[in-house]
Parts: sequence; C-alpha cells; structure tokens
Amino acid sequence: MDATSSIIISVFSTSSGSGKTVTAINLAAGLAEEGYRTCLVDLDLQFGDVMGYLDMVSDFTIADAQRAILRNEEKFNVDDYLTEYKCGDTAFSVLPPPREINDAYLISVEAVEKIIGSMKGFNFVVLDLTSVFSTLNLAMLDMSTVINFVGVMDFLPAVKNYKVGYDTLLRFDYEESKICLVENKADSDRYIKARDVERLLGAKIYHHLPSDPQAITYSIRMGKPLMYCVPLSPLTQSYWELVSRYTNRTKKSRIASHPVQERKGKKKLLSWLFGDDDWLTAQNMK
Repeated sequence: MDATSSIIISVFSTSSGSGKTVTAINLAAGLAEEGYRTCLVDLDLQFGDVMGYLDMVSDFTIADAQRAILRNEEKFNVDDYLTEYKCGDTAFSVLPPPREINDAYLISVEAVEKIIGSMKGFNFVVLDLTSVFSTLNLAMLDMSTVINFVGVMDFLPAVKNYKVGYDTLLRFDYEESKICLVENKADSDRYIKARDVERLLGAKIYHHLPSDPQAITYSIRMGKPLMYCVPLSPLTQSYWELVSRYTNRTKKSRIASHPVQERKGKKKLLSWLFGDDDWLTAQNMK
C-alpha cells in the first residue's frame, strides 16, 4: 500500500468539551468495524484521554516512537509502538501520548510527521488533536485528507470561537472541500439555530451529531466506543452515518455485532458516578 492510499482524518476543534475525543474514538471504531485497517493517534500530548476512554494500558507511547526514529529511521517500524484495541472480532491500533508531561515538551513536529508518514499500511489514520492552532496541529492539518472540525454551537461565545476557527482554516489556505463542519449536540435546546450558524459561517454544516450524555457515560464506564456497546443510541447511529459518508459505504445494521457484557472484576474508581444499568436495559428494549 503506497502513501496515497492512507486517508488521514484530523478531528479538530477550537473549544474544549466539544466531543472531539469521543468523535475520534468512534470514527476509528466505525472504520475498523467496516474492515478498514485503522490507527487512532492521540496528539493531545499533555492530557490525552483516548487510553482512559478505552480503558487501555500500553507498553509504548509516541515518545518511545520518537526515540526509535531518531536512533535509526531506516529500521523504524511504527507497528512496534502501537497498542491494539480489540472488541469482539474488531480491532484498531492506538498510538498513545507520552506518560509524563515533561516528555510532551520533547516531542518534535518533524518526528511526528515522520511517524504519521510511516503509517502507510493503514487505510485510515485518525488524529485526535488539541484545540489550538499550534505548530504541531498545523503540520497535522497539512498532512490530513479530511479536517473533521467539531463544534458545540449552543451559545454565542462557542459560535464565535467556531467561526474564528473556520475563518482561520480558510486563511491558512485549507480547501473548503477538505473541511467537514460537524455540529455536536445538535438537538440541544438553545436559541441559536443551525441555519443561523451556517449563514454566519457562509458554509453548510456537513454533519449534525445529537446529544446523548447517558450513552457517552455508559461508553466510558464500559471502556468501549459507543458503537460497540450502545448500538441503539441516536448518537451511535449518527456516528455510523458519518463513517458512511467518509467511506462512501451504506452502513449496515450493527445491533448484534458487539454483545454488551458488564466488565468483570472491580469497577472503575469513579464508577459510583455512573449509576446502575437501568438506562442501558431500557435502551436495549426499544
């Protein structure tokens, strides 16, 4: 597989709490479920959440990959530094951020470019970026096939940030066709309507994601992507639609693909926050 066959999707936002990481995880999960070899890269180098959301531990991080590529670029094999997330018969690879914040300052843009560039064996590479126009993020946006620009447009400051972000992307000469505007929590009660946001942006919103905080909470509790544990959620179905749009494939019924099983052993430290399973039972009875 040559370099041109790897599709890189950057999941980017200009606001925290936009659902960026949840979106990146579920894009990777959906692409993997469709049979594509997929890698999810957590490029929030200081406070990345992907490993926590998926309840994973890893032997290696991007810091180890950088050290290896600096030692001997010719012998570098990115697969040696990836951790596999597996659920049922579906799996995708994850490249975690450094374990120590100090190591984040040592990660160079050039090394990350080489690491991402070495992922030629993957059909899709999904990048979870931070919410800032940093040198690293701009380099990743340059490499990306698609910029999945996520925003929650429920009040004026958020809309302002989204417009500033979109205008900045255009000012940096990213093609409009490369930028996919994705509205999260699109069905929330609010005074600002999507059509008003589109008028302000001068562009159509590519995809609308509904709000389902209970499904997200359950997903995190289970350490699984939404589509693997809450198949009937409207948000899950919307993520499938987004995956279908990026792959030009009609989504299949996934309701029985990943049977939901309660995790064995100890509950997570914060599991008391999440309540019981009555909500999931009600979902599965719909």
